[in-house]
Amino acid sequence: MEFNIFLQKAQDLPVVNTRVLSAGRVDSLSFKVQISRWVKAGKLIQLKRGIYLLAEPYRKIPVSEFYVAGVLKNPSYISLEKALEYHGLIPEAVSVFTSVTTKRPEMMKTPVGRYEYRHIKPSLFWGYTSLTTGGQTFFMATPEKALLDLFYLNHIDVSPDYLKEMRLQNVENIGLDKLLEYARRFKKKTLLRMARLLERYVKEERKGVKDL
Repeated sequence: MEFNIFLQKAQDLPVVNTRVLSAGRVDSLSFKVQISRWVKAGKLIQLKRGIYLLAEPYRKIPVSEFYVAGVLKNPSYISLEKALEYHGLIPEAVSVFTSVTTKRPEMMKTPVGRYEYRHIKPSLFWGYTSLTTGGQTFFMATPEKALLDLFYLNHIDVSPDYLKEMRLQNVENIGLDKLLEYARRFKKKTLLRMARLLERYVKEERKGVKDL
């Protein structure tokens, strides 16, 4: 396949999955060789085996890093600190795109960002929503699930001092009823206790804002 023909097929795709483009091809080995040559020539950027981006001069649409996170490992959804940043709950910018997955944990360094995948058992794979930007759909934890995932996966012993150190902001975006409902679904008494500490902290923060 000539590159201009490949470009016609791939230019409208945010991410190029060569397994899809080569499906049914008799000369699939030759196609793999061409892909390798285009990578070496700087026309394609490899994110992982079989997953590529067109290089900037050939790319027709901007690519969402959140969308890439879901493509690199499926099923997965953005959670923990990156989701807290997305929802405006923490002031810091987070460089690593952390996702939760039922598959094995993994860290991937790509030309478009660093992606970390944390394993969670299937019974806890919920609490996320579908979002779309630029026609690219990805999955994001709700504020409440992102907080609980953080406490649970990082084995954090939440205390009032820890919550102060988190410097949570925009706490009105945390649904307290949903937080407690989600915490109960974990079936962990310690996590429910931590959720109640967070509930108390959020209520105090909201009261403090009203008193200003």
